[in-house]
Amino acid sequence: MILARLKKRFPPGTDSAGFSLDVDVKTTGGITVLFGPSGSGKTLTLDCIAGFVRPGEGRVMIGDDILFDGATNVHLAPRERRCGYVFQNYALFPHMTLRQNLEFAAAFRAKLDRHRRVSAMLERFRLNDMAGLKPHELSGGQKQRCSIARALLAEPRVLLLDEPAQGLDPALRVELHEVLRSVRAEFETPIVMVTHDLAEAFAVADEMLIYQNGTILQQGSPAGIFEKPATAAVAGVLGLYNLLEAEVVALDPGRNTCDLRYQEFDLHGPYLKGKFKGDRVWICVRPEELRATPRAGRPGMNQIPVQLHRATQRPGAMRLEFECGIQADLSRAEYEPQRHNKDWTVEFPTAAMRVL
Repeated sequence: MILARLKKRFPPGTDSAGFSLDVDVKTTGGITVLFGPSGSGKTLTLDCIAGFVRPGEGRVMIGDDILFDGATNVHLAPRERRCGYVFQNYALFPHMTLRQNLEFAAAFRAKLDRHRRVSAMLERFRLNDMAGLKPHELSGGQKQRCSIARALLAEPRVLLLDEPAQGLDPALRVELHEVLRSVRAEFETPIVMVTHDLAEAFAVADEMLIYQNGTILQQGSPAGIFEKPATAAVAGVLGLYNLLEAEVVALDPGRNTCDLRYQEFDLHGPYLKGKFKGDRVWICVRPEELRATPRAGRPGMNQIPVQLHRATQRPGAMRLEFECGIQADLSRAEYEPQRHNKDWTVEFPTAAMRVL
């Protein structure tokens, strides 16, 4: 288990804004992903856990061992923390071969044991054929596998990865994700990984922490956060939803329903426990859950007339972007006959509406 309560403040400078990190990270194993936009404090969290940055306040623990405690002035050096850190630039020694890079990480072992373990790691990460090459002769994926293997040879208590797929093409990203899943299964080493790629977070994470502006907005399984973002801010960071500000105009607990007004349109939604008539709320619904059809007559229940602004190709569907800011997905087969149509109707299914 990793417990990190961290506070770190950087005052504003002549050419820079100030920044404050205030997070409470708790993991129990598997792969924990720190997700959020650049500059939100994800890498700073890793650096505080590893000991490269000293927090202003807080505590860092791995298991029962205290690595940092602001109240008692405990601050172990990075080499004493047994944290395997995989940097964005891999940090391989350029003058050493791949095998020598791995041997360096296992230098604390007897020669025969070191040779055996390095050979096993080369085999495990499919690096045998390039063991004699130097880093500049390796592909990005090979460098990444070498960097992870080297970190594991030091037998870390936690593996920290800072955007490990940065710069890798889609095929190498898939390969890296397979490597991470196998590390989780075979080595049982907890992994904390930084990314701002949502697809990557969903591909590997057992648990995800949503970062924004130095704070954690929500923590949970990727599927749980995807289905129920806690706030409009979380939905905004994920970037997967339409977010529409609306007013509560009626509540009916008996029928478990509510009525919402978005601009001049009324929408029938689920009952909102804890809300009152007149409250302002956010309607949160994914583009693929909306129903877009060419406009024909007056709009019906939960339908809004819209003007098409732009249509863009996406894998498996067309993304329709309307002038009011609403986005909806439509299959290419349904869109093509209507590609010149500007007048559409978007329907909001009650079951798909999340109200935040």
